[in-house]
Amino acid sequence: MIYQGKNITVTSLAGDLAELVFDLAGESVNKFDQLTLAELGAATEHMRAAKLKGLLVTSAKQSFIVGADINEFQQWFEQDEAGIIVDVLKANAIFSAFEDLPFPTVVAINGICLGGGMEMALACDYRLMSTQAKVGLPEVKLGLFPGFGGTVRLSRLIGADNAIEWIASGAEKNAAAALSDGAVDAVIEHEQVKAEALVLLHRVASGELDYLQRRQAKQGKLQLNPIESMMVFETAKGFVAAKAGKHYPAPVEAIKTMQKHAGFERDKALAIEAKGFAKMAKTAVAKNLIGLFLNDQKIKKIAKQHAKAARDVKQAAVLGAGIMGGGIAYQSAYKGTSILMKDINEAGLQLGLDEATNILLAAVERKRLDVRGVAQTLTRIRPTLSYGDFNQVDVCVEAVVENVRVKKTVLAEAETHLRPGAVLASNTSTISITELASVLNRPEDFCGMHFFNPVNRMPLVEVIRGQKTSEATIATVVAYAQKMGKTPIVVNDCPGFLVNRILFPYFGGFAGLLRDGADFERVDKLMERFGWPMGPAYLMDVVGIDTGVHAQAVMAEGFPDRMQQDYRTAMDVMFEAERYGQKNGSGFYQYALDKKGKLKKTSDPSAHELVAAVRLDQRELSDDDIIHRLMLPMCLETIRCLEDGIVASAAEADLGLIYGVGFPPFRGGALKYVDDLGAAAFVALCDRYQDLGKLYEPTQKLREMAANKQTFYA
Repeated sequence: MIYQGKNITVTSLAGDLAELVFDLAGESVNKFDQLTLAELGAATEHMRAAKLKGLLVTSAKQSFIVGADINEFQQWFEQDEAGIIVDVLKANAIFSAFEDLPFPTVVAINGICLGGGMEMALACDYRLMSTQAKVGLPEVKLGLFPGFGGTVRLSRLIGADNAIEWIASGAEKNAAAALSDGAVDAVIEHEQVKAEALVLLHRVASGELDYLQRRQAKQGKLQLNPIESMMVFETAKGFVAAKAGKHYPAPVEAIKTMQKHAGFERDKALAIEAKGFAKMAKTAVAKNLIGLFLNDQKIKKIAKQHAKAARDVKQAAVLGAGIMGGGIAYQSAYKGTSILMKDINEAGLQLGLDEATNILLAAVERKRLDVRGVAQTLTRIRPTLSYGDFNQVDVCVEAVVENVRVKKTVLAEAETHLRPGAVLASNTSTISITELASVLNRPEDFCGMHFFNPVNRMPLVEVIRGQKTSEATIATVVAYAQKMGKTPIVVNDCPGFLVNRILFPYFGGFAGLLRDGADFERVDKLMERFGWPMGPAYLMDVVGIDTGVHAQAVMAEGFPDRMQQDYRTAMDVMFEAERYGQKNGSGFYQYALDKKGKLKKTSDPSAHELVAAVRLDQRELSDDDIIHRLMLPMCLETIRCLEDGIVASAAEADLGLIYGVGFPPFRGGALKYVDDLGAAAFVALCDRYQDLGKLYEPTQKLREMAANKQTFYA
């Protein structure tokens, strides 16, 4: 044994070779935490003294190294930029010392190898990759870019163009792509990758291959003349800036950093990288995106706890084969769970099958699925007009029209065909789960399972607990949602549940703005600049004006003090004019298919005329007024949901908004937005708009938080 640590061991192999094994104690995956980094430094010193002829680097886990330990980032980033730079350079000194070992190194990448894991692999002389592995530098997704030498080593290894694409996109690369770009030296069948890496190490150690020449090229300057450098980096900055948008500075900053260090050798280049990394680490964007990542991890752990009591789901069913039913069927089948899709007529079944097929064809077009995958998915969807095989179903999801009477009829009928213990769930977006359960004989086996449209793209599923829902039912639906590749959040029953209850005060704020003279296209553009994927008028068109009117009535009945509207709204006149949005081609905007078959929105003067008819005032509204009048009601309702126990934590509330309605991720969520403003400043803003009614009234608990300088996140 050359070195024995808690997470790293180095053992001797025949021929004066050695093997360094990453095996993070007590964890299912390897991560670069501070202990592992320190052990790598210690192991490197021991290996330098051992007079070896070569080193094999491997992992004892199914993955290689999934990246740095994000849990340590927040504390680490509390320092100022100078402190972060010092710590980053200390880490880089360890990687560089490893890279400078007086013998060749070969790494066997057996599985996921991302972030700091990929930077470790880049510090090795040769990289062999399993056919099942994926590699990448995804730091931009956290508002950062690589800080352990990734921008330096990768750009010199695969060229500036390829490195910019890898780093600015943050994409994970499969084995074929990594080999094509030159990031790895060979792709090996999974079971043989370690053995083949050892064979290669013997060849290099014997002098058959010149590892020093490769090492020198990787540690030198980027091989571009000044004109080539300008063309590569300046062109890339413009393209990436347009794609990333102004709210996500890390991709462009990564390119600027690579441009700055292109003319320097490794150590000076690493110092430049560290400076750029520290700059990004201190941005609010990085802080919020890291917080979002940690929230996601927290929710996965919560779901895992729920799922411990889950019953196995081998056979699912969906009632109603429309757009939602077809989407649910596709998602279940695509992720491996067979599903019955029932409707009352052949036309309905065909609509559901068409929806599933269209999603599959789109996946083929994007090269995410091949023809065989399409066939396998479709064979798991079985259309039916009867309940014949429903006695074999483990979970049945009702997805019929959003009408309480129709849903009750369908649910009561379906229950008679399901065996005791099978779960019945409703995909309702607004109707009380407790109310729907009133017609059932086994309400303990019933809950809400609210998917968002389009099902295949929206990651969130709200799992709604009714008054009589059992924990086993919740657990089973949570586990099924995870099996479908979704992020489930368990919420308690109330009008609109979590996401729609919070969304409709936002729409209420929008209705008030139009009443007071705001132009809806100006509002949309402003909120898109604020970070939303679409403004409120466009969002209403996508949701469906008719759907919105129905949901608004439910919300007004549930929360009349703040959601009842005592004036005729723009949504009302759109509905009366049968302008339902994208579904029938006109709403706040006009919609038509472009040459590529995609819906394109255009301005419509007649929509402005309709909105003008409900204008009651013509106030001077600044950009800040518009933002505040939309965001304050949404944030206040999120706070009420937390206080009312509808959602259990700030993390779940914020992630629900980001995954469910596209709340700007870089802002961290509604409660994080309040924290960033400060509770006292937020309450002061609410008081400024108090003449607008209860929608803008802070809760007493929030006022107490403001007085005590408390936050929603520690």
